[in-house]
Amino acid sequence: MRISIRFLPLSILSAAILVCAACQSTNQNANTTATTSATPPGAQQLTQVSRPQTIEQMMKDRGEQDQAKPTLRIVSPANNATINGSTVEVKLELGGDLKGYMPHKDPATGKGNHIHVILDNEPYEAYYELNQGPFELRNVSEGWHTLRVFPSRPWHESYKNDGAFQMVEFTVKGGGDASKPTTTNSGDKMANPAKPESATASPTPSREGKDYSASQGGNIDRTKPLLTYSRPKGEYKGADADPIMIDFWLLNAKLQGDGGEYRVRYSVDGGQPTSLDKWEPIWLTGWINGKHRITLELIDPKTGNVVDNGGYNSTTREITISR
Repeated sequence: MRISIRFLPLSILSAAILVCAACQSTNQNANTTATTSATPPGAQQLTQVSRPQTIEQMMKDRGEQDQAKPTLRIVSPANNATINGSTVEVKLELGGDLKGYMPHKDPATGKGNHIHVILDNEPYEAYYELNQGPFELRNVSEGWHTLRVFPSRPWHESYKNDGAFQMVEFTVKGGGDASKPTTTNSGDKMANPAKPESATASPTPSREGKDYSASQGGNIDRTKPLLTYSRPKGEYKGADADPIMIDFWLLNAKLQGDGGEYRVRYSVDGGQPTSLDKWEPIWLTGWINGKHRITLELIDPKTGNVVDNGGYNSTTREITISR
């Protein structure tokens, strides 16, 4: 006996339709899951971009300064000098074809041309006012140390001409206390309020400098390739947080894109390394908030390994992004 579907109760017919629709939806979802992959929320994808327009405008406003070829001479400490005490005075002499280049911090913006001063393989400190006295390396630990310096622009891009980079090595006897806190360039302890000036205080500005925790210089061979990490460094906020520049100084080596054989390699947060074939800064966009670790390395073309020179050719810095 045949029963026509038109005689089925309406409730049974509706249930059958819903079951079929559910099956079709399930099959579609299964197919979608198998053929697509979503990017995890908050994943960081960095992309190299051109020099930011704000910096391009700054370069135009500075006239010929970016074509300058500033040179430095380290007056003190002398190479292989022995310093008694934990404070080392760094005296520099600026020369070369300056085209108006002069280190100085603009009080209104807090920026300006400056010298990058690097003790051992610590992050650099900015030295702005060369004519107001030496830069003080304070609380330097006893032992062997390396000092590297080179001129920089307000946005921390280094000058890369011959004579810009200088380096000396020295020994400290009677070094400082490694437990002392870091201070600001004006000598005030971080997180402590600045002391008010007394009525009898000297009008002479305090010397620029830095209070260091314990560090030691590496055993550098001056004839071998040497990579000096410069940027990025510290905390990036607001508009300064994207894009971010990677910059470095290179001695006794040419990269492949500049007619040499070496490569510089960088990685972020332990990710896939990326090679740089030209000695020039790059800008990366796509950073997410939080702490990040940047590693910069100089690679031996014959072995594919880091070039050994005092431990300085592989450097990792931690930065913080907050927007």
